[in-house]
Amino acid sequence: MAKLTTPASKPSRHSHSVQFQRGKFRNVAPMQKQGLGKMLGIIWQVLFNKPAEATPKSAVPVEPLSREQLLAAPDNSLYRLGHSTLLLKLQQRFWLTDPVFSERASPFQWAGPKRFHQPPLSIAELPEIEGVILSHDHYDHLDKAAVLALDGKVKHFITPLGVGDTLVQWGIAADKVQQLDWWQVAEVGGLKLTATPSQHFSGRGLTDGNSTLWASWVIQSLELKIFFSGDSGYFDGFKAIGDRLGPFDLTLVETGAYNENWPDVHMQPEHSLQAHLDLRGKHLLPIHNGTFDLALHNWFEPFERITALAHAHGVAIATPRMGQRVDIEAPPAAEAWWRLDEQAVTQLALAEMAA
Repeated sequence: MAKLTTPASKPSRHSHSVQFQRGKFRNVAPMQKQGLGKMLGIIWQVLFNKPAEATPKSAVPVEPLSREQLLAAPDNSLYRLGHSTLLLKLQQRFWLTDPVFSERASPFQWAGPKRFHQPPLSIAELPEIEGVILSHDHYDHLDKAAVLALDGKVKHFITPLGVGDTLVQWGIAADKVQQLDWWQVAEVGGLKLTATPSQHFSGRGLTDGNSTLWASWVIQSLELKIFFSGDSGYFDGFKAIGDRLGPFDLTLVETGAYNENWPDVHMQPEHSLQAHLDLRGKHLLPIHNGTFDLALHNWFEPFERITALAHAHGVAIATPRMGQRVDIEAPPAAEAWWRLDEQAVTQLALAEMAA
């Protein structure tokens, strides 16, 4: 086990990584090539063929949070703040995953996917944060404004290789940043954090594709073991992680923003369930949904599909409202809070029956 504190570096200094080849990070399995025609078809669908229920027609229920509530909360608490942004309280310290607080998951705040709901509390209202755990550098996971606003109350930023360089370029002190390759371990604030493989990609502009690494994370306290998927297509890495580091008390698995045209980088709900089983998880909490419109499905579809699949396979699943406290050791049973429009849910059920 290695305790790593990686200084600011250029991406080329990460060439020791097995994943870094010919100047880019790569997945273990080659990704399918989309081709220009297929890519143009996807763009056309996104621009002109969005479903009517791609965004909520009613307000998404959010339970407001306060600093006082969080400080008084017992250990082993978890709160969904949005998309893949989770606040965890472990061993009397707070941790954030992929904090996105901006109005849009976009390089611009005047265009791009807009939030369905506001966060349950602001960055200013958050207590001191022991560490921020980042999975990769896409805009719906790495929010520059949030990182800079959090800097004054965060002790550590833990990232995959190269992502930490971006933070340092933004002004985060290099000694606060730890960058890990897959399977490397950092011990921070009483936790054991392992960067584990995922099947995805990276980039924040037109010329920096795959110049930083992407990762899932194993978060282990004295009492609990949690898996955080970040973004990933389904691959045999989930079983490798489960065999090597499982079982897990809770899996936080991407279930949303999927499409049959990009199976390499995002999972269909059936794959999300299989990933949970591969990981040998006790409870499943689906993430990467309910906050941004990033695909061609109805906004509530991921919840409907994953809960139906979990129930059919006897998997314990939790679907907390944004801001609702979750006891990680005994998560609440799934609650269909997203059924704001029963007609929309009925239409989905009829469509599935017809298929």
